[in-house]
Amino acid sequence: MNENKDQSAGNLQRSIQQEQDQKDQRRDAAKPDKRDSRQAVQTGSRSQPAPPLPAQHLAKPGIEAQMELKPRFLAPDYCGSGKLAGMVAIITGGDSGIGRAVAVLYAREGADVAIIYLNEHADANETKRYVEAEGQSCLLIPGDVREQGFCQQAVSQVMEKFSHIDVLVNNAAFQEHAESLLDLSEERFDLTMKTNVYGYFHMAKAVLPHLQRGASIINTGSVTGLQGSKHLLDYSTTKGAIHAFTMALAGNLLDKGIRVNAIAPGPVWTPLNPADKSPEDIRNFGADTDMHRPAQPEELSPAYVFLASPACSSYITGIVLPVTGKVGE
Repeated sequence: MNENKDQSAGNLQRSIQQEQDQKDQRRDAAKPDKRDSRQAVQTGSRSQPAPPLPAQHLAKPGIEAQMELKPRFLAPDYCGSGKLAGMVAIITGGDSGIGRAVAVLYAREGADVAIIYLNEHADANETKRYVEAEGQSCLLIPGDVREQGFCQQAVSQVMEKFSHIDVLVNNAAFQEHAESLLDLSEERFDLTMKTNVYGYFHMAKAVLPHLQRGASIINTGSVTGLQGSKHLLDYSTTKGAIHAFTMALAGNLLDKGIRVNAIAPGPVWTPLNPADKSPEDIRNFGADTDMHRPAQPEELSPAYVFLASPACSSYITGIVLPVTGKVGE
């Protein structure tokens, strides 16, 4: 995938974003101030950030380095124990957010990592630095997962460097809200579907000939795929499709000894959300969960280790694991 095509995808995302931003500005000007004052729930050894969050809006696809409050991805209390020793993992959307956190923990558990990302080069190089600090190799591959040819070329590059593939994490996503179904253009629907569903399909198909017994595929779903979201019509649709794709593919690959699972995060503090929501809305991001705060990426990444490691989850396939900050979900 050449740089011009990568830039074209980014330009399309920003064009859709700018159109929605103009509508949001008119809406926010008429809204009363509704700050959420409920106290956040903390269950770990250190407190995680809670609303009010910085009222920031990022240009798509969203650069983590530009976030005022940097997402926490290092999981300093997590000690590796060789659960993925000798493995090779591909992570799409691995330059930032959940993908970055997963890359770091996979490296801490002994895996080499290939990061596939659109064109956020500074973020990708930062992720590579942290993976290498864990003592593992990191291959960076920029490109657009909507393109089947690129996905096949990317997998070929991984095979050329590492000679095997053990884990695929499908994580790349596009999200842009819409107040009404009438605001959702076919162009926007196609972009969301092609990135979030076709991208997973293309990557899974490209890696399958190289996966052996004990390998796994992990798809990033969403709480919106479990219960919908009235302003994320297309995004929720794709995440529901990802959950169904996960369960169907798990059955399809079971006889080969390859497990397929999904994780359905709730609100997570990553570039995806300030690049979608208005500054007004981002202040209370995650406050409507039972924990009254968003997750940090480091609170999601151990679940990806669990589902990737045969030592932990060899008897688990076809599940959608909710990590939502809500009781019973």
